[in-house]
Amino acid sequence: MRDVKIGLLGLGTVGGGVVKILETHREMLEKRTGARLTLAAIADADLARPRDGLDLARLPMVQDAARVLDDPAIQIVIELIGGLEPARTFVLRAMAAGKHVVTANKALLAHHGAELYAEARQRGVTLAFEAAVAGGIPLIRAVKEGLVANRILSCYGIVNGTCNYILSKMTDAGEDFSVVLKEAQAHGYAEADPTFDVEGVDSAHKLQILASLAFRTYVELKDIYTEGIALVTAQDIAYARELGYRIKLLAIAKSSDGGIEIRVHPTMIRERSPLAAVSGVFNAVFITGDSVGDLMFYGRGAGQMPTASAVLSDTVEIATRLAHGVPALHLDLPTGDQRALPLRPMETIRSAYYLRVMAADRPGVLSQIAGILGQQDISIVSVLQKSRAKAEAVPVVMMTHEASERGMRAALAAIDRLPVVAARTTMIRVENA
Repeated sequence: MRDVKIGLLGLGTVGGGVVKILETHREMLEKRTGARLTLAAIADADLARPRDGLDLARLPMVQDAARVLDDPAIQIVIELIGGLEPARTFVLRAMAAGKHVVTANKALLAHHGAELYAEARQRGVTLAFEAAVAGGIPLIRAVKEGLVANRILSCYGIVNGTCNYILSKMTDAGEDFSVVLKEAQAHGYAEADPTFDVEGVDSAHKLQILASLAFRTYVELKDIYTEGIALVTAQDIAYARELGYRIKLLAIAKSSDGGIEIRVHPTMIRERSPLAAVSGVFNAVFITGDSVGDLMFYGRGAGQMPTASAVLSDTVEIATRLAHGVPALHLDLPTGDQRALPLRPMETIRSAYYLRVMAADRPGVLSQIAGILGQQDISIVSVLQKSRAKAEAVPVVMMTHEASERGMRAALAAIDRLPVVAARTTMIRVENA
């Protein structure tokens, strides 16, 4: 049986999970791999901090990452330090030394993926990243291997557990965003600085990786339209329920009109949709292929053991190839060919829309609003008009048929200039799939 030596960069939460699984399932993993798996070195800046469930004295701990990167016996490097630097430098250095790399670092791939994929190809090594998107859900492997006979038509879903927890709690408890956010922070579901999650950045990182693979074209992170959930109110969630919808933060990528539309934003989906039932910190992604049809992937999108499971799935696959002399396969990586499918600008997409206009409660207001929408070829499906005693402004809630984003933006600008409109109109896109 061949020896495969592994180096680990970072013994944080996920790194600790990797060590635990290796310790408890080593015999099973080695049988499935056909190789002896040896954790040769673990590099971490803090060698003294206790790690729950681990005996540090028994582990090959080192403080200098060079002890991992420069050891010629180490064949696989697992990067779990996170962030952009020094992670980028370490990954490039490992690949330059001919080492295969496994990472869970979605931000690194979203910002520097093109460079890293090109380096992996040039060096003839594997760069694996199953854990970078949707935690323990085997989504990346499904797209790369299970759906290889398909042209992917769309992939969309819930890929951030923090936002899904907040929106689920707002829906169930009728509380506003700020209240639920504080609760999420108290329970450890949201960071002290939640910006990365609630502004949709984390979801955009994951969507960039997934879409680049699914559509075989490299998508720049800056080109992904990204909108967070901080402006979603309990009032809008209540109206959505009354209309038969739920509000979720969706990451959406679709092939349409010869291009790709790719976006992250709060979205209303029908309450009968399987995605509407995904609550708490769970993730779920729908993928549609031209041959297989609709598929749904559901599970824990984060957490120590689910993410460590995904890291080790990549590690074991590489070790199996090493044990049996199978070279790295470049088809595992997104292509850098920008010609495959052009990116459609956000203003060219078409969607249905939910609008909440805070307007004066007087005759003729609805006709003024409808007239502006009509000028942009936007037709109304339904209207809820809520009267409030002695209120200067009342909510007028509308659902529209599918319309262009450009037309909707122009209509909103005109509506908000009306003297009878008291505040900026709320708009939420609607997916009826």
